[in-house]
Amino acid sequence: MGNSQKKAPGHGEGGGPHSQPGTPGHKRSHGNNTANSKEVQGKSPAVNGTLPAGKSQDEPQGSGPAHSGTTGASCNLDAPCGALPPPLARLKNEGNMLFKNGQFGDALEKYTQAIDGCIEAGIDSPEDLCILYSNRAACYLKDGSSADCIQDCTRALELRPFSLKPLLRRAMAYETLERYSKAYADYKTVLQIDISVQAAHDSVHRITKMLIEQDGPDWREKLPEIPKVPLSAQQHRKDEPSAEVLQARAARAEQEKARKAEARFTLLKQEGNDAVKNGQFQGAVDKYSECLAIKPNECAIYTNRALCYLKLEGFAEAKQDCDSALQIEPNNKKAFYRRALAHKGLKVDIEAIKVEMNRELQEEQTLLH
Repeated sequence: MGNSQKKAPGHGEGGGPHSQPGTPGHKRSHGNNTANSKEVQGKSPAVNGTLPAGKSQDEPQGSGPAHSGTTGASCNLDAPCGALPPPLARLKNEGNMLFKNGQFGDALEKYTQAIDGCIEAGIDSPEDLCILYSNRAACYLKDGSSADCIQDCTRALELRPFSLKPLLRRAMAYETLERYSKAYADYKTVLQIDISVQAAHDSVHRITKMLIEQDGPDWREKLPEIPKVPLSAQQHRKDEPSAEVLQARAARAEQEKARKAEARFTLLKQEGNDAVKNGQFQGAVDKYSECLAIKPNECAIYTNRALCYLKLEGFAEAKQDCDSALQIEPNNKKAFYRRALAHKGLKVDIEAIKVEMNRELQEEQTLLH
């Protein structure tokens, strides 16, 4: 297996799962999984399948601080690893060292040997086996083997449900395969566990746009079920988000709301236009009315609805819509023309009323005589 990497759409060369690991003595910061992420020294590794602040999901799990950021013979390959016996702990440590040096194919082999050793020896340590599967998944992700990454992450999550790194890696692999609904579900699960994972926020934001384009305004109905994370698995942090973070989140929420409204407006307008072409004028009126509830200053919708009212002989309503259109665009020719037609229709109605009133008056006069 080579060390070629296949990246998820929209991810830069920063500390995300598809990025190159840091140079010896450096690790990527989890808080900035973008092209602008900086490398920091001396961060402790992930523990128990979770992702502490300042960690990147592309780092192997369970590497001890004694050999963090070291290479070659100076690395403590015999450091203990949970409940793993020394030979298997050494395999895991060797895999971690190879991974940090960018030798993902070789690291994968070490993790595979450690996994096979655990299974053959019947070692009952779900936590250690979960980390080994998660670490091997990171190797698969680096080498572009997204399907294998998903399989290992799923195994890790079966052993330790709601482990953060396997969820993040699986989400990235799903995204690489353009399985956006499953990626969205995993990212949202990550945020239930730890709301501070900015990479998950950014990915949800990006994938939401793709899902709207792919599945339309009802995209949420096509999502897989998103599991509810129990409180015991949620990471509660004492530090409250900064004002800048809260402001950025609010801005993103407003942008998301505006995008949804625009998508809904475009769909309703098209449905209204199609109804007009099919002669379904009342249905078109309903669609255009929903459009105006979203964007009340859209001149074209008023003139379109006015046309429908004319077809339905609702001349007063047509005139009112043309008046509204001309308040927005005083020189709109369609509005002038359709208002003239509405005036003509209203005049005919007035004449008809006059004829009826004269007929009734004549009948009354005949009765008096």
